[in-house]
Amino acid sequence: MTSRAPAPAPVPGPGPGPGPGPGAEGLRLTATHWGTFRAVPRGAGALGLEGLDLDPAPSPMGPSMLKARTGALRIARPMVRRGFLENRQDRARARRGRDGFVAVSWDAALELVAGELERVRAAHGHAAIYAGSYGWASAGRFHHAQSQLKRFFRMFGGATFSRDSYSYAAAEVILPHVVAPLAKLLLEHTSWKAIAGGARLVVAFGGMAARNGQVNAGGLGAHTQARDRRAARAAGVSFVGIGPDAGDMPAELEAEWIAIRPGSDLALMLGLAHTLLEEGLHDTAFLASHTLGFERFAAYLSGARDGTAKDAAWAARLAGVEAERIRALARRMAAQPSVVNLSWSLTRQENGESIYWMAVVLAAMLGEVGRPGRGFALGLGAVNGVGSHRSHLPCAALPSGPAAREDFIPVARIRDMLTNPGGAYRYNGQDRRYPEIRLIYWAGGNPFHHHQDLNALRAAWAGVETVIVHEQVWTGTARHADIVLPITMGLERNDICASPRDGHVIYSSKLFEPFGQARNDHEVFAALAARLRPAGGGASGFRDGFTEGRDEAAWLEALYEETRRRGRDLGFDLPDFAAFKAAGLVRLPDPETPATLLHAFRADPGANPLPTPSGLIEIFSETIAGLGLADLPGHPAWRPPREWLGAPGARRYPLHLVSHQPSNKLHSQLDQGAIAQADKSDGREPCRMNPADAAARGIGEGETIRLFNDRGACLAVARLDARLMRGVIKMATGAWYDPDWDGDPATCKHGNVNVLTPDRPTSELAQGPAALGCLVEVRPCPDPPPATALEPPEIG
Repeated sequence: MTSRAPAPAPVPGPGPGPGPGPGAEGLRLTATHWGTFRAVPRGAGALGLEGLDLDPAPSPMGPSMLKARTGALRIARPMVRRGFLENRQDRARARRGRDGFVAVSWDAALELVAGELERVRAAHGHAAIYAGSYGWASAGRFHHAQSQLKRFFRMFGGATFSRDSYSYAAAEVILPHVVAPLAKLLLEHTSWKAIAGGARLVVAFGGMAARNGQVNAGGLGAHTQARDRRAARAAGVSFVGIGPDAGDMPAELEAEWIAIRPGSDLALMLGLAHTLLEEGLHDTAFLASHTLGFERFAAYLSGARDGTAKDAAWAARLAGVEAERIRALARRMAAQPSVVNLSWSLTRQENGESIYWMAVVLAAMLGEVGRPGRGFALGLGAVNGVGSHRSHLPCAALPSGPAAREDFIPVARIRDMLTNPGGAYRYNGQDRRYPEIRLIYWAGGNPFHHHQDLNALRAAWAGVETVIVHEQVWTGTARHADIVLPITMGLERNDICASPRDGHVIYSSKLFEPFGQARNDHEVFAALAARLRPAGGGASGFRDGFTEGRDEAAWLEALYEETRRRGRDLGFDLPDFAAFKAAGLVRLPDPETPATLLHAFRADPGANPLPTPSGLIEIFSETIAGLGLADLPGHPAWRPPREWLGAPGARRYPLHLVSHQPSNKLHSQLDQGAIAQADKSDGREPCRMNPADAAARGIGEGETIRLFNDRGACLAVARLDARLMRGVIKMATGAWYDPDWDGDPATCKHGNVNVLTPDRPTSELAQGPAALGCLVEVRPCPDPPPATALEPPEIG
């Protein structure tokens, strides 16, 4: 840095008096993915959670967190599935999901877990253990389940892990070949403040749903996204929302809505690009100086290579929108300073790699890449932090442990792995084979929520010898486990929360003692490490190596001091640990200049090359072309999805189901909470339908309906909404999996949409999830069975 940044200051608490840290009289902070809350005494020892004064739009999730902490669904003691105890030889695996459980002591549970880990390691090797986790389990830097899991298993000698994210796996794999790694692009992302000053048009493919802005991985101090969007609109920026749902654009943006068929975004982008090429509206100078391979892509675009011009008329037939409207939008984008924004959801469909690749190409053809506030954007609206005007501090996290003998699979290929041990597949140019998994160890996350085709997953899961799960409550994953270890919630532990996309560092205070006998993940793994030999053998366990002799308090101080050191390297002088802990929250000063993605590359591509083989934006990639993939040539290319409204199968299942993130929980977290439950009817998830589609099926507002296809069925409650285009229905993910064991086990009574979504890859390149390509039919369900997801299993 050329000049030293102003010193971050502890932020005082709301209202008069001392700061909100644990040293203040009764005022403490708890930090979550939904934001930061202060604990407020309510009398008789009770606490409430309120948003901070510095937060212009606090999340309403506080009451749900408090209610979810106790009750019959909370797991109070270690549990072992009854069939697993009674018949260890075959382990009665078919009973997973409906079997009862037996409470045991911690010593008995830990001995059982250690024995199973040692048995599988000795007989089958480390790769036979699948160590599963998902990153949203905790906002903390220490009590982060995935980090704890990886540290433990690397010291144990290795395991099979997952790679990439359900959110945007296709983008994670393709973008390094085209422009730069997605993590780097998100860290340096163009800010809303830059857009307000430099752009005049934002074209949002997939919309920018307001519901997503209340969360941020690693926590956040202030919800600023809605305020920043409004500021851009007030500055004269216009918005166009492209997708099947007008409600995916916040009303205050006054966006033009272009309704298109789900799955046709790439076709529309190609039609826009063809118009730019045909009418000479593309920036030939920028393409010549900053990109590679445009001529080869242009030959595909014009039809010179395959005889099919990807013009506006061609795109119109696929997308279901007028050709002249496509041409008019292309001209408007060329005439005004523009941003091409993609929702993260667009990666979650077949050919998702080409969709993100094409957004970069479209922005490059417009010549907008790197200009102040312009170019392409990757997830404005996806979480609060994307587009924030914040300083970025790489906060320290729990070290992941030494390198070990470990394997990996693409994150969404769990069912494939379990069904096809030894099976061949391709990933990012590699020829790979699935390991044979004998034991699943899951800590953080709920695969019986977020995986696709849950009925197929359940069948594959039944073939695993042993399933061990860390859980707080009786989710579908806990019910499908053999051994369940009760874990603390965030309200029951101290931690440090921070995100590289948020300018706050927060001390999250323990507000309650652990429920029942719950322990935190670190304590569980430390106890197991004491019982197990480390990698390479040894006479005793590896607890001392795992803990480094530190308890929770010592780890938090060590991680904070490492964060302070990193801050000093960037010109930030953070307060010492005692002052930070007393204040509860430190805010970094905002940067002087609003961020614009790739601005240095645009100014001088020779001095600031991209991390691609050529150092340029690769519109045509020799690397990708050289892989010989049938579903992805060396440039973005249209490939019809197997399930969409333009497919022959649409005659049998004529509705396209779009699944999306919920507004009343995070993934499936707090589905049992007060806010999520208030949005249900008879304990079922709502499903939005166009009134005309509902009327054609004899469905009225609030009626119970059955959604079905060849993979399964789920029950839901109809909500009629004219903002949806005809032929499209929408449901949030996150309802806990609730099979109808006494009727049709392929039906989820609670409304988990992932019993319907296909478990197929985006392509052979990324092998990401393609849940958004999903056709269904809907019928009234006049006599539904009761939902039982919120009833705990039988406990002996």
